[in-house]
Amino acid sequence: MWKKIINELKHHAPFTFLGAISGIFIIFFFQKLPREAASNIFYVLHPIHVVLSALVTTSMYEVHKCGGNGKKCNIWILLLIGYTGSIGIATLSDSLIPYLGEVLLDLPHRHVHIGFIEKWWLINPLAIAGIAIAYFRPSTKFSHTGHVLISTWASLFHIIMAIGKEVNPFIYIMIFLFLFIAVWVPCCISDIAYPLLFIKDKDKSECVFCSHDKKPENGNKKTEDRNK
Repeated sequence: MWKKIINELKHHAPFTFLGAISGIFIIFFFQKLPREAASNIFYVLHPIHVVLSALVTTSMYEVHKCGGNGKKCNIWILLLIGYTGSIGIATLSDSLIPYLGEVLLDLPHRHVHIGFIEKWWLINPLAIAGIAIAYFRPSTKFSHTGHVLISTWASLFHIIMAIGKEVNPFIYIMIFLFLFIAVWVPCCISDIAYPLLFIKDKDKSECVFCSHDKKPENGNKKTEDRNK
């Protein structure tokens, strides 16, 4: 399992790096965005991240535990795994790690925004909606680039709310590092490792957001060669 997680982290690192770079470009132009506007954008991106995470985390468990071929898992277990995996990790990624960066950088308007508490009426129903979609139509294949960008930008606008001062090169570098960490590890844990902790046969795991083409076995390769 640890080898699988490390392998996924290695595959996801380039996408996360590009996502963090996009965040630096955005902060260059939007660092003086009013806090209220940054908050509104955060509460668009964060809910989307929660829905996507709930959908994938729940699907990952359902497909590998119950086969994903019409056989349904226990709905209460799905709710527990999907909710804790999406709310918990999305909060860590979009709010807690960015807030740690804000504290270390001594940003003047730092404040941790816990979506499922501050806007419980929005975040919690969306997490349940993601779980419901996965229950009826489980799918573990999504654009990793899209997921990385949504998660990165949600973390970024959490930080933008706290800036309130001129951004120097050191702050840019530190924000880049915190954006990278906030997306890279939590997303892989939530969408891959966390749901598989509840499955005995963990060897069936697969990449969630991107297809790592496996090298064909010798037999398959020979067949492909004959068909060319």
